[in-house]
Amino acid sequence: MSTIPEVASAPDDPAFAEGATVVLDGASVWFGPKVALTEVSCSFGPGVTGLLGPNGAGKTTLMRAICGLLPPNLGTVRVGGLDPRTQREAQRALALVPEEDASPAALSARQLVRYTAALHGVRDRAAPERALAAVDLVEEADGRIADFSKGMRQRARVAAALVGGPSILVLDEPLNGADPVQRVALIELFQRLGDEGRTVIVSSHVLHEVERLAHRQIVLVRGRLAAAGDHHAIRSAIADRPRRVLVRSSDPRRLAAALVGVEAVSGVGVDGDDVIVSSMRALDLARALPGLARRAGVRLLEVRPLDDSLESAFRELVR
Repeated sequence: MSTIPEVASAPDDPAFAEGATVVLDGASVWFGPKVALTEVSCSFGPGVTGLLGPNGAGKTTLMRAICGLLPPNLGTVRVGGLDPRTQREAQRALALVPEEDASPAALSARQLVRYTAALHGVRDRAAPERALAAVDLVEEADGRIADFSKGMRQRARVAAALVGGPSILVLDEPLNGADPVQRVALIELFQRLGDEGRTVIVSSHVLHEVERLAHRQIVLVRGRLAAAGDHHAIRSAIADRPRRVLVRSSDPRRLAAALVGVEAVSGVGVDGDDVIVSSMRALDLARALPGLARRAGVRLLEVRPLDDSLESAFRELVR
């Protein structure tokens, strides 16, 4: 595995990782009049870090800057203290799996990984098989990529990224389009790679998805760093914002009646078997709900936020 040295970090600031391998310092990127990133300072280190933000937040721009595909107009991006645009040692440590799937459909997964190994000058003939094994794709590796499911195509692309032995893996919305079973497999794969000591950066616009995947998150909104930290810190940042929660239970009308008197509840509606609860204090609501249901003799079946994409969750936060 290509490795790069860790660099100094500021662990007391949640935007900066302990033992950072990737550091952005005041990085700004713009395209003509459009500003994609504005003075972003943060870092990434070994393990899995979720890069969160609604569509158009600047996540893809930041990832491309990390991989040396875009130069910052202001500020710096460093990989192991090196410039990823100009220094080969930094480039060898990086692998990007973009959101767009441009894999040659006529190739098999094994051919794709072997071809990528040849492009990178990998001399170890066993490397492609190890990369396929890492994503649990050995048995299906001779199948055409065109015939693969979305999740299998993603695993083939990750195998191609891994064959060069990168220590830093950058994945742009890798869970998009994958079914629930495929999502679980991909999440377990990324966590395993992080546990190996690789720096794994995974972007998403869905908060609960990244909470399952990464302990640490960096949040971008409108090209700016909006929040950073573990999922508790991110949840706390949005806990006192307006939220709508769907609650399914054994007796929705009895539950709705009990919720009317709760201080944290600003509105209650019943839609068939669903109770829709509005709250300005979602954290207090979450704490009160189990006990309230128990006292009312109601069994909770599902509790789910209705506005859990970052587009809505951080709309008020960024203001």
